[in-house]
Amino acid sequence: MALLLQLRTVSGLRGKADRIAKAVFRGLSFYTRVLENCEDEARFDETFRWPVASNIDGNEILEIQVFNYSKVFTNRLVGTFRMVLQEVVEEGHVEVTDTLIDDNNSAIQTSISIEIRYQALDGTVGAWNDKEFLETPSILSEGDGRYPLETDSLLSSHRQGSDLSPGKSNQQSSERSFRRAGKGVFSAMKLGKTRPSKDDHRKQDEPAVLEAEDLDRKATRRACGLEPDTISLASVTAVTTNVSNKRSKPDIKMEPSAGRPMDYQVSITIIEARQLVGLNMDPVVCVEVGEEKKYTSMKESTNCPYYNEYFVFDFHVPPDVMFDKIIKLSVIHSKNLLRSGTLVGSFKMDVGTVYTQPEHQFYHKWAILSDPEDLTAGLKGYLKCDIAVVGKGDNIKTPHKANETDEDDIEGNLLLPDGVPPERQWARFYIKIYRAEGLPRMNTSIMANVKKALIGENKDLVDPYVQVVFAGQKGKTSIQKSSYEPLWNEQIVFTEMFPPLCKRIKIQIRDSDKVNDVAIGTHFIDLRKISNEGDKGFLPTFGPAWVNMYGSTRNYTLMDEHQELNEGLGEGVSFRARLLMSLAVEILDTTNPEINSSTEVQVEQTTSVADNCTGKMEEFFLFGAFLEATMIDRKIGDKPINFEVTIGNYGNQIDGTTKPTLRRKKEGGDGDEEESELLQNSSDDEGDEDGELVSVSSSQPMKPLVTDRNYFHLPYFEKKPCIYIKSWWQDQRRRLYNANIMDKIADKLEEGLNDVQEMIKTEKPHPERRLRGVLEELTSGCLRFVMLADKDQQHSSRTRLDRERLKSCMRELENMGQQATTLRSQVKKNTMKDKLKLVQNFLQKLRFLADEPQHTIPDVFIWMMSNNKRIAYARIPSKDILYSIVDEEMGKDCAKVKTIFLKLPGKRGFGPAGWTVQAKMEMYLWLGLNKQRKDFLSGLPCGFEEKKTARGQNLPSFPPISLLYTKKQVFQLRAHMYQARSLFAADSSGLSDPFARVFFISQSQCTEVLNETLCPTWDQLLVFDNVELYGEAHEMRDDPPIIVIEIYDQDTVGKADFMGRTFAKPVVKMSDERYCPPRFPPQLEYYQIYRGNSTAGDLLAAFELLQIGPGGKTDLPPIDGPTDMDRGPILPVPLGIRPVLSKYRVEILFWGLRDLKRVNLAQVDRPRVDIECAGKGVQSALIQNYKKNPNFSTLVKWFEVDLPENELLHPPLNIRVVDCRAFGRYTLVGSHAVSSLRKFIYRPPDKKAQHWNMTGEIVVNMEPEVPIKKMETMVKLEASEEEKEKKKKKKKGGGGGGEEVEEEEPDESMLDWWSKYFASIETMKEQLRQQEAAAAEAEEKEDMEIAEGSKGQAKNKEKSKAPKDDKKKKQQSAPELPEKKNKQKIDELKVFNKELETEFDNFEDWLHTFNLLRGKIGDNDDNATEEERIVGRFKGSMCVYKVPLSDDIAKEAGYDPSFGMFQGIPSNDPINVLVRVYIVRATDLHPADINGKADPYIAIKLGKTDIKDKENYISKQLNPVFGKSFDIEATFPMESMLTVAVYDWDLVGTDDLIGETKIDLENRYYSKHRATCGVSQTYSIHGYNTWRDPMKPSQILSKLCKEGKVDGPHFGPGGRVKVANRVFTGPTEIEDENGQKKQTDEHLALTVLRHWEDIPRAGCKLVPEHVETRPLLNPDKPGIEQGRLEMWVDMFPMDMPAPGPATDISPRKPKKYELRVIVWNTDEVILEDDDYFTGEKSSDIFVRGWLKGQQEDKQDTDVHYHSLTGEGNFNWRYIFPFDYLMAEEKIVISKKESMFSWDETEYKIPARLTLQVWDADHFSADDFLGAIELDLNRFPRGAKTSKQCSLEMVTNEAELPMVSIFKQKRVKGWWPFVARDENDELEITGKVEAELHLLTAEEAEKSPAGLARNEPDPLEKPNRPDTSFIWFLNPLKSIKYLICTRYKWLIIKIVLALLLLIMIALFLYSMPGYMVKKLLGA
Repeated sequence: MALLLQLRTVSGLRGKADRIAKAVFRGLSFYTRVLENCEDEARFDETFRWPVASNIDGNEILEIQVFNYSKVFTNRLVGTFRMVLQEVVEEGHVEVTDTLIDDNNSAIQTSISIEIRYQALDGTVGAWNDKEFLETPSILSEGDGRYPLETDSLLSSHRQGSDLSPGKSNQQSSERSFRRAGKGVFSAMKLGKTRPSKDDHRKQDEPAVLEAEDLDRKATRRACGLEPDTISLASVTAVTTNVSNKRSKPDIKMEPSAGRPMDYQVSITIIEARQLVGLNMDPVVCVEVGEEKKYTSMKESTNCPYYNEYFVFDFHVPPDVMFDKIIKLSVIHSKNLLRSGTLVGSFKMDVGTVYTQPEHQFYHKWAILSDPEDLTAGLKGYLKCDIAVVGKGDNIKTPHKANETDEDDIEGNLLLPDGVPPERQWARFYIKIYRAEGLPRMNTSIMANVKKALIGENKDLVDPYVQVVFAGQKGKTSIQKSSYEPLWNEQIVFTEMFPPLCKRIKIQIRDSDKVNDVAIGTHFIDLRKISNEGDKGFLPTFGPAWVNMYGSTRNYTLMDEHQELNEGLGEGVSFRARLLMSLAVEILDTTNPEINSSTEVQVEQTTSVADNCTGKMEEFFLFGAFLEATMIDRKIGDKPINFEVTIGNYGNQIDGTTKPTLRRKKEGGDGDEEESELLQNSSDDEGDEDGELVSVSSSQPMKPLVTDRNYFHLPYFEKKPCIYIKSWWQDQRRRLYNANIMDKIADKLEEGLNDVQEMIKTEKPHPERRLRGVLEELTSGCLRFVMLADKDQQHSSRTRLDRERLKSCMRELENMGQQATTLRSQVKKNTMKDKLKLVQNFLQKLRFLADEPQHTIPDVFIWMMSNNKRIAYARIPSKDILYSIVDEEMGKDCAKVKTIFLKLPGKRGFGPAGWTVQAKMEMYLWLGLNKQRKDFLSGLPCGFEEKKTARGQNLPSFPPISLLYTKKQVFQLRAHMYQARSLFAADSSGLSDPFARVFFISQSQCTEVLNETLCPTWDQLLVFDNVELYGEAHEMRDDPPIIVIEIYDQDTVGKADFMGRTFAKPVVKMSDERYCPPRFPPQLEYYQIYRGNSTAGDLLAAFELLQIGPGGKTDLPPIDGPTDMDRGPILPVPLGIRPVLSKYRVEILFWGLRDLKRVNLAQVDRPRVDIECAGKGVQSALIQNYKKNPNFSTLVKWFEVDLPENELLHPPLNIRVVDCRAFGRYTLVGSHAVSSLRKFIYRPPDKKAQHWNMTGEIVVNMEPEVPIKKMETMVKLEASEEEKEKKKKKKKGGGGGGEEVEEEEPDESMLDWWSKYFASIETMKEQLRQQEAAAAEAEEKEDMEIAEGSKGQAKNKEKSKAPKDDKKKKQQSAPELPEKKNKQKIDELKVFNKELETEFDNFEDWLHTFNLLRGKIGDNDDNATEEERIVGRFKGSMCVYKVPLSDDIAKEAGYDPSFGMFQGIPSNDPINVLVRVYIVRATDLHPADINGKADPYIAIKLGKTDIKDKENYISKQLNPVFGKSFDIEATFPMESMLTVAVYDWDLVGTDDLIGETKIDLENRYYSKHRATCGVSQTYSIHGYNTWRDPMKPSQILSKLCKEGKVDGPHFGPGGRVKVANRVFTGPTEIEDENGQKKQTDEHLALTVLRHWEDIPRAGCKLVPEHVETRPLLNPDKPGIEQGRLEMWVDMFPMDMPAPGPATDISPRKPKKYELRVIVWNTDEVILEDDDYFTGEKSSDIFVRGWLKGQQEDKQDTDVHYHSLTGEGNFNWRYIFPFDYLMAEEKIVISKKESMFSWDETEYKIPARLTLQVWDADHFSADDFLGAIELDLNRFPRGAKTSKQCSLEMVTNEAELPMVSIFKQKRVKGWWPFVARDENDELEITGKVEAELHLLTAEEAEKSPAGLARNEPDPLEKPNRPDTSFIWFLNPLKSIKYLICTRYKWLIIKIVLALLLLIMIALFLYSMPGYMVKKLLGA
């Protein structure tokens, strides 16, 4: 549906000028190219196409304007032509020649000639005759306008001239748009971008290329004075010619990655449970991942157990299998060896849900437990846990494991992904399975043949049933015996919480068989795609619709090697079956009493669906033509090869026809009678206009011809075979159309984003403008979708999902369009990066929306067969080749020539086998309704004749069986192969011997082999002569075939190894074009090389395809390169193409070599480094004895070399290390290629833009007490963000943790290093919180802006800003508050939650480390194997600069010419250093023992020193606190790599390595960041914060100033110091131990050091006093973290004064306390027993209490018998001694885990006192009545009287005043006992009056007290009433009372029963005798 305009000529022009024309229709304007120096006639010959969504009205106007084009001034209008489209609408085709009119509407001399066509919506086009369609596929001239894609073709990288999207016209009226010639980024391959060329002499018909400045002018002019920041270039940077778009793009990544197994680790920490439902339970948590189960230990008698246990599960499976595994957490009550326990509640979620979380983890979240057996019950408790899923190479940022003191907000931290409501409801999932068709046969036919012979019955050889797996549950339908088209009509019902935390439902058709029950096909339904959680969303719904299943090939074998494909792993290689099914979800109302509360899977019968519910059966037609088949792998052998195309089972001749194909209604029948027809012989009544059209689905077998050593090709020269297939499917094209529209928008967006990233990477100007253009295109694309999708007809077969999806897609796209518009206005140079991320989210969302869950037409498979065996295949989604009248809806490859690479099926394609191409096909495919068939040949290259079968000879629309090309063009291809870089190492030396092989059509050529390099510079021109291409010449120009380049490694024996592949498109010159700029000569481009799915380097090359005209080769540009005589016949790359070179000097700093491994078992002794770049190089001095001193004697050397001016083309620099052996032999040790020299290029400092103002003083205000506003008042220094954060922090007084610590530890002497550490961690957490809050706020603001922008209400913006300002003010005033409280501030250090290296750029500020590699890269895709290839490290640096340099540098003071650019470098002589390693603690260690724990200890290795701290191992801990320091003396450079490892101690056998971390101490030692000893926050000479460095701050400062040639330091009066031109202020007094004050400059010096980065020129951030967190890695499990280690290292040179003793960081010893609890009385305890005698309710009460755990120290009071009122009097004292860690608020217990344990294990548990009230029974077990648990750090204050004591004290803790026994020391009051009743509600079951008294161990010794009521300090006996003993005193009365009241009736009943029994007995006794008497008549 489109309006086509062909603008032919404009004649009668005056003067000589550049002409340009513009055509406008419906506000969308197109520009032609500029015709330069035209005189009277301008021949444009261009075609424009306006896609129209609504029919054109006869009154609409088309306008064409002609301008004289000017580069500098605005274009001058020559004249205008306007035409009303009435005639066009009626006729459909009009040709017009008419005069133009000028501004005053008067006619002028100039006339214009155009042709217009119009295709209406319904496909009717005026009077078109069939002949016109079929015989002349190319009616329009060049740039065949009818078939190209949507404007700015969404998919192809070739943009048309008619290329502006709607909405751009308004800005672009006076300016032509510039395009890019068939350029752009191929999905991963570039098809050459034209770089702005320097020449400006452009010739006629050559698109103009703009310089950047030119562009700026243009853009500024066009924006009429707008700031350049608002201009967008949809594609201004580019040029274009008309492109005929007959080709689509190939995808370069070859290897299937779906089914390949990977390493995963699931780590789960179970922390604690709360609010478990049940009385007095002993809970255990069972953790289940997939099939594996692990259990925690059992906690006795508690409803809130604390576990803190860590579990790790390791898997090696494909990602799909991994993410479908279910994680199930269940709490089980009283499990022991004999019984499995009862389930309290469980929680499940799939691994995929965890993996999609940020950081792949849930941290400290509460899982809601529910009982799957009982839907009506509420929640069963909460379980707090951490869950993380790590794949190889993911690193998880664990939030810092600090003391978890924050009171837990359960509701706010639920274990649910964002957007899932906390109250999930139960729901039923109904999966209805109706029927299936097209099943393959699944058993051998031997038995069947026997049966057939005997009984004559012919059975289908498959017994199918359907199995559905969802959320860990399975359901199966019944088995339909022997049926290829089984009917089930059954529904499988799952009951699961909604929304479920499991993403996918797996549906499998399986074949039931006693021997092997196997899957026939598998389909996954992703719940996210069939539901929408938004406000206007919908519940999951699906179908009824068909789903297609794919898997292995259909031929039956007993052991199918591709069986995994049928299980849904990997890409299916053949159609297996299709299944009709639907899905619905119903939320259950659990209050309804009739509801069936079971969650078992149920299978029920259901009604069948009407046949037409899935759409009307339509006849589809698939046509394909094979234009080329090359690069056929020679392993296949030279048997004849043919290709088979199948769609579903149609066209499958070998193994498809199990049974008559899918049913179809007879045409004209009334639909009742169905007919089955075999595919091969179509029924005869089908003689419609096709004249019986029999499908031809495979090409004729042909013998392959040899291309070269590796590949064959088939001789498809002028004769191209075709296939065509008729098939019948339900017509659901609309689904595919909508998906296609979205896909095209997404493709266009992706291409635009690739462009933007490319521009950023290559530093082209104004990427932000391109991004704005991309957003503009996105907006118009979204609006188009809304227009097109909206006119969707309401046909009956649309399912609910179709309707809902359409609604939500339209909403989403409309929304996206608005957001894109808003974003566009926000894209500025500086916001570019963030906005790019947002746009990337759009892309993901579009891709997600475009994926249609309800299938329609199955995919098309193309199989290559050799000798009737299936070899290799390609799978093409049917939507990609589906035809539509509306362009946007057309598949991206429909009616286009597509390059297809065939691959091996299934597992065969893994690894190296999958890298090689099996065959490269050029195919043309068209799929559409049979009735739309007439223009199915339209997209083929022109110039062919059709060859048809006999019966179709004279039928115009009968498809051909082959095409005979009459037109052919001859070309010469020139491949300029310049160089490659970063190739794979293919030899064991770690290098390769690469050569490149270039394939074009059926020819191939190789470059020469360059030995031993990963960065070959071939500099070679390959010429392919007589390349014959078939088709019209002009099509070749725009759509040349692609060139494939493969890189190989030459081996002396055996065949060459494949190293990678890339594609390119040549620049084409037709014989009538001039060889001149801007297109020629072509520029060198980088092409990304791929091996499998991983990138394998880049190729720098250029390709040109030159047509050989009638004059033969003489017309071609001469090949005039400098012919190298040495290289023989090899042609070098010619001059215009090879890069322009300049002279550069490369200086190399040689420092030393480290960690060289053995080579061929011999140690390296005399190594040397060779540096090479672009053929020149330099060698280092020889290291005479590597063991003694691995450093070089000569530090700096240089060489000069010619390098390209363009930095992007700089060749890599190669570093090689060789070992010089005796007799002049050299051995290569290892090599390293520096692929980019950019970071080493020296750029002289810019004098004008001197960053630092050197004149005048700048006072840097350093008051610590200033509130946050300080940042605004002081001169803003270029401080890094972190620094600011830190400053804010200092003002906060130790952050949140500080205050608490303050109150508890007022005494300076109490503070130790740990106080500092914990305070710092609090600060760090606070900082993280602030960052998160700030980020959230910024995001919110952004969202608001985007939302508002789309509504365009600026007023709201003001409003929304106001409250934020208030917030800021509040924030600014808040931090002052803690100041007042804090009497003193704890000094802090910086806790880095990563390695120090990442924070300080690896300490490579001047000394770089290059890893030397050796050995070949493995065959698998894991690039982590690099670790194993490292054979040593080279330390040094380099500096590259153009010569000659300016003289300023040499004039500087102290310039030493022998050091060149490397001035001020320390000497590299050996140096002795004292290394002090502090190990604080480890967290999250990987368990090493069977019990899921480890016994870790530290091992440290540095050079020859090896410390194993084995005797101090920590028993059974995964989070051990080591708190140790180790001193080691070392000599740099021999011993510079420090390894700190954590081992697991084992009683027997060797100890296992848990993980290790390596630190390069040398880089730290020499770094300018001064990482030898971190700079503290404050200077003090005693106490916990003593200065650790032997040098005082003032000495350090003077040294730094001297080294950095900085003027200073000058200490002035009044606490001022001046360094350079910065003045710092600070305190000047210090207190010594005795409190004496002394004057000192140290504080001032320290202030300068902490802000050293603010010092001009010499400044950089100094390492603060810190603790770093390093990941522990295990070489056996590469890439997966095994835990983390917190530590730091100090280094002190031995030639300086010795440092003081090491800081004491030994773990705090827990303090001994005694807690005395006196239970005075109880009240209102519920009465459990009925008295035997009196019948009264009473209880025999006693109270039980414990602190650490029930086994260890539970204590019981005596029993208060027979309490009738619930009152009990006890006066009983418990005494609980315990060890307590103040800082962590945990009690420490050491106990043996079991009787078999070797030693005691230390546990840390929260300090919680539990009191329980029980009812004592003499004979049965005691009854539990209620309990209260008091957290000793914060529990509610006891009530004064029993009356005031209420349930509120437990339920409403938040609002009550809390007390801590550690502060109060003594507390007395009433507390409630609670328990849960039958309805799980909390109820009060009693009250207790108790007194808690806390004493330290010393105090307890001074004032001892006795247990119970014993001495010393005895308690008096309780005064208990004597009612409890009443029946001893008056027994008769009691008995009478008992008999009369309770048991009267019981006794009467017993007496009567006895009488009755006696009577029966008497009767039986006397009856025989009596009978005898009667009978005898006695």
